[in-house]
Amino acid sequence: MAYSFLTKKAAAGTALAATAALVFTGCGSSTGEDTLRIGIKYDQPGLGYQDGREYTGFDTEVARYVANELGYAEDQIEWVESPSSNRENMLSNGQVDMIFATYSISETRLKTVDFAGPYFVAGQDLLVQEGNTDVTGPESLGGKDLCSVTGSTSAKKIQDKYTSTVQLVQQNSYSDCVVALNAGMVDAVTTDDIILAGLASTKANKGELKVVGNTFTTERYGVGLPKGSDKCPAINAAINKMVETGVWEEALAKSVGDSGFKYNTELNPPKLTDACATVEKK
Repeated sequence: MAYSFLTKKAAAGTALAATAALVFTGCGSSTGEDTLRIGIKYDQPGLGYQDGREYTGFDTEVARYVANELGYAEDQIEWVESPSSNRENMLSNGQVDMIFATYSISETRLKTVDFAGPYFVAGQDLLVQEGNTDVTGPESLGGKDLCSVTGSTSAKKIQDKYTSTVQLVQQNSYSDCVVALNAGMVDAVTTDDIILAGLASTKANKGELKVVGNTFTTERYGVGLPKGSDKCPAINAAINKMVETGVWEEALAKSVGDSGFKYNTELNPPKLTDACATVEKK
C-alpha cells in the first residue's frame, strides 16, 4: 500500500527519513532481514484487524506512516499479533520493535516499557442502538443492562462511580457484546470511544449503532517501545508530520468514519515534543 502523498513530501522528509533509518539500524527480524516488526491487534475492527492477508484500521495506518518515515517500505513491515496481556513481555523479549495496539500510556506500564506519542487520545464512552435516546452518558444507565468484556474495568467503573443500579453483563469479547446489543439483550456497550466507533463502522453495524459521544475518561494511545529506547524523537516527528499534512485525519476517517464518530477536538490531534511520553499529572 503506497502513500501517494509521500511523493509530494519526499524532499521535506529526506533528512528525517535518513536520520531515522540510521537510528533503526539493527531492528531487523530474527532472520537478519531489514524488517520492522510491529505489534498490532488482529481483532479490533477500525483499529487493528486482520482480514486474510490484509491488515486494516487506524493503528495500522499510523504504523505504516511512521514506518515509511523511518525508511521502511510496506513489504519490510512484519505484523505481529500483540494481545493486551502480552504487550510488555513482547517488547521486553524483543519479539517486536514497536507496538501500535490501543496501548494506553500508564504509570505502571512505564516501569517496564517506553512510549512515543500519544498518536490518539481516547475516552471511555457508550455504544447504543441508533434509535436509542434514553442513554446519554454514564449517569443515565440506572437499571439498564451494560455489557463489557470479562476482566475489563470499564463497566465496573460506571457502576462504582456513576450509578450502582446498572446491571453488568460480561462477554468474552466486544464483538459478543455488540451481538447482544443488536439483539436487544443489553442497552449499551462500554469501552474506549474509538474502539466502539470501529465496531459501529463494520458493514453489519453501519447505521444500526452509534457512539453516544460523551467521554468520561482519558486514554492516551502511545507507541510501545522497549525500555531505554532512543526512538521517541523520530517517531514523534513522524506523527507530527502525519497530523500536519492532513493524513492523520484522512486515516481516522477511512478507518472509523462510517460510524459517524466525532473525536474530542480538545485533545486531538496530539501535538508532540521530541521526548518519550510520560504520565500526565492531573
